[in-house]
Amino acid sequence: MFVAAAVRRATRLPSAHVPYRSFSASSARMSASSFVSTGKKIVAIGRNYSEHAKELNNAVPKEPIIFLKPTTSYLPSGGNMEIPRGVVAHYEVELGVVVAKRGRDIPESAAEGYVAGYALAVDMTARNLQEELKSKRLPWTVAKGFDTFTPIGSYIPKDQVSNPADLGLTLKVNGAVKQDGNTKDMIFSIPRLIHHISTIMTLEEGDLILTGTPSGVGPVVPGDKVECSLKDGSGKQLATLDFNVVQREGGYHYKPE
Repeated sequence: MFVAAAVRRATRLPSAHVPYRSFSASSARMSASSFVSTGKKIVAIGRNYSEHAKELNNAVPKEPIIFLKPTTSYLPSGGNMEIPRGVVAHYEVELGVVVAKRGRDIPESAAEGYVAGYALAVDMTARNLQEELKSKRLPWTVAKGFDTFTPIGSYIPKDQVSNPADLGLTLKVNGAVKQDGNTKDMIFSIPRLIHHISTIMTLEEGDLILTGTPSGVGPVVPGDKVECSLKDGSGKQLATLDFNVVQREGGYHYKPE
């Protein structure tokens, strides 16, 4: 009887957008800042910029498209992003939103209270593998989930970002600008994303939401150098992110059918 009661307590779902109060606000901020090591999931959004959807010949969605990436795909800035054998790897620069606290069924009006901060990120994609899987109507987790496939910048506290709906995202490959977009062009706003995701799965402290990429995605090859920046509406630089592209030795080998 005591075991059953304990299981019921452990598996009880959180009530709608009611924060857990076992930690102080300061400890929550400290935990959020270490989201790369403590977060449980990366929730990514596809096709959240209309021009990006069009460049890949995809329809503009009527509601957010969600997929998951493992936290083992994180790569700190300055590291080596490994391309598995046979893979055509594409870059996708994105604004990441770090979740502040646990919540479910979060109203858009309350969503800001669940944002701890932000991070500059790149969602790497094994594009040729993804296209094959999509053509077979199969899940494409593999195409997004390789180790090092989520290069990530430093944590940016929320109070350092005055308007997350007006941030410039830039990505360069070997010094040439490939992506130059702004979060004001998102189809679905950050509050809408937080609301929508939380109606499907509980968001937890340290989770990262990747909010989508602007147009200009393309391939990188071993030997390339990728540099990204995040700027506010006044042009002030908030974050940078860079990584080297290398060939992975061993491990997975994609062989198209």
